[in-house]
Amino acid sequence: MSVSNPTLITFVIYIAAMVLIGFMAYRSTNNLSDYILGGRSLGSVVTALSAGASDMSGWLLMGLPGAIYMSGLSESWIAIGLIVGAYLNWLFVAGRLRVQTEHNGDALTLPDYFSSRFEDKSGLLRIISAVVILVFFTIYCASGIVAGARLFESTFGMSYETALWAGAAATIAYTFVGGFLAVSWTDTVQATLMIFALILTPIIVLLATGGVDTTFLAIEAKNPDNFNMLKNTTFIGIISLMGWGLGYFGQPHILARFMAADSVKSIANARRISMTWMILCLGGTVAVGFFGIAYFSAHPEVAGPVTENHERVFIELAKLLFNPWIAGVLLSAILAAVMSTLSCQLLVCSSALTEDFYKTFLRKNASQLELVWVGRAMVLVVALIAIAMAANPDNRVLGLVSYAWAGFGAAFGPVVLISVMWKGMTRNGALAGILVGAITVIVWKHFSLLGLYEIIPGFIFASLAIYFVSKLGAPTAGMVERFDAAEKDYNLNK
Repeated sequence: MSVSNPTLITFVIYIAAMVLIGFMAYRSTNNLSDYILGGRSLGSVVTALSAGASDMSGWLLMGLPGAIYMSGLSESWIAIGLIVGAYLNWLFVAGRLRVQTEHNGDALTLPDYFSSRFEDKSGLLRIISAVVILVFFTIYCASGIVAGARLFESTFGMSYETALWAGAAATIAYTFVGGFLAVSWTDTVQATLMIFALILTPIIVLLATGGVDTTFLAIEAKNPDNFNMLKNTTFIGIISLMGWGLGYFGQPHILARFMAADSVKSIANARRISMTWMILCLGGTVAVGFFGIAYFSAHPEVAGPVTENHERVFIELAKLLFNPWIAGVLLSAILAAVMSTLSCQLLVCSSALTEDFYKTFLRKNASQLELVWVGRAMVLVVALIAIAMAANPDNRVLGLVSYAWAGFGAAFGPVVLISVMWKGMTRNGALAGILVGAITVIVWKHFSLLGLYEIIPGFIFASLAIYFVSKLGAPTAGMVERFDAAEKDYNLNK
């Protein structure tokens, strides 16, 4: 497929701007804390938008609109579940995790926090949690690289192999150079681009199909069940889709944003900004897929690419309804969604390898400069492994995203949530929670039990394991003292 020069130029300008931000962040990166958490200096706007952008990957502009286009509003339950889960995560975890990590050895990573919070001298908690991060996030990174490659392949007519490297190169460049600040600053730009695309596109589609009444009549004429949120659903199906929201409590790349906020005071404002952004984006996503039904019913002669692959509905609408310059900006929003999530995942993997393995077990006295460069090297290593995993165009790695989301949600979600809410939790309780959560997800997924999304039993069983195993022992005086000090700090400053 040939592509007009304006679209290509827009992409090049966008990518160049992201890399430039990386070099600007490089000047503010002096030590490992800067590289991994931006020196805990993020204000509420950057915290909010970078948390949102790092969460919403290519599925926001490709997967979800495609599902709505194919099946109607019955696919929107996942959006409702995500909104509820994200809000509860901001409300109960964000501020408390910010102060708990500071009071527990100024922890920079989740494994670091678990190790300090539960006084784990053996290093077992740190190793197991770091391994969980590396396994699931390398799969996650590969899926992001596949999504970027598909965008370049379909937009610029590149071969899959060329598109793979083209899509990954820019993200790797700014993450490698600028670390957390580059990722967070670029996330803010990318979040702005995504919301612009998702508000503008459905409005223009609506106008192109003759307004609200005409559009809704066309959607109903195509299939009246498009409006039925219960179409082809079961109670277990709805619970499974809503269950995606549970995953938020355990996603390391989102939790890192909370840990990096400049203070607890920023969290409440960040929550309002982030939730507004998220609701508008998800609403726009549903509208793009839904109104697309009416547009392509009225214009069957241009519906071929969408009929072949329904995930292209946003891409095709952008190309058909906007001039090439604006289309380039809108298509850059897909790249923004992919890049923002991929960059966060690369950085979390890098920080796990640098902070939780290299610094802890190999070079306890390593200088800050050495650790920053090791962190950069680890970004490259993880990226190359992910590219290798994504190299087969038939690889079903994108299908593993829900598996990885469930894995993190069940293995870390209950541990993070309960550790910031209950001072009676013990080291053995945390270990039991991670292991039971991860194993339940693997077993449940393998046997496809009850047709229920594996995150739900994983989360429930992990929570029960934490409670009962913690009750068999008791936290140390130091653990209780630090928990109380952090909670007092949180209540004074929230």
